[in-house]
Amino acid sequence: MIFDMDYILMVLIPGMLISGLASWRVKSAFNRYSRVGTRRGMTGAQAAQYLLDRAGISDVQVVPTHGYLSDHYNPTSKKLALSEAVYASNSIAAVGVACHEAGHAIQHAKHYAPLWARSALVPAAGIGSGIGYLVMIGGLFMQSQAVVGIGAILFSMVLLFQIVTLPVEFDATARAKRLVVEAGIVDPEERVGMDRVLNAAALTYVAAAISTLLTLLYFLMRSGLLGNRD
Repeated sequence: MIFDMDYILMVLIPGMLISGLASWRVKSAFNRYSRVGTRRGMTGAQAAQYLLDRAGISDVQVVPTHGYLSDHYNPTSKKLALSEAVYASNSIAAVGVACHEAGHAIQHAKHYAPLWARSALVPAAGIGSGIGYLVMIGGLFMQSQAVVGIGAILFSMVLLFQIVTLPVEFDATARAKRLVVEAGIVDPEERVGMDRVLNAAALTYVAAAISTLLTLLYFLMRSGLLGNRD
């Protein structure tokens, strides 16, 4: 497949360009605004905890974690994990990322439907990501449309998971943007930088969904299930 020109032109190059651009924008915005502190001086951990307290959420722990931009909220353990560059930093970028994750915790507490749907799709997406891709490859080697079709159905679970993830991430970002100003964590002027960081981060999820869609379309076209390829 590495030497399949269709794969290179349809999947590999577009996927690398889209993902690379999204990743570059996130790192560029985060690095820029990680050097600009907020006037109030709250750290990422303090800002996240403040939003949780305001929302009446007392069963979520804000904890540090290792890794660059590895911040996440785990609804199972109810832990809001913030990376080293976010947890103890009072920068605009750190506060934005931390409050975005707090937005997920608030979604969980308020039973935000897309978040629950995403959690329910995790097992299916895991199967589709590994097995579905291999089944599609096997179907091409076997020249079996039926096998490719089965793999495509499994792999579609990944795309469905990523599509459901989009409103979850966009909503968490929207909550963070609104709540930080309402809570006085950042000034409206400071929120401009925070918006740039969070908007760039949101694009990475769009890029992932597009890359998955391109991969799925390639296999469907390559096998003849989509179009009339000989």
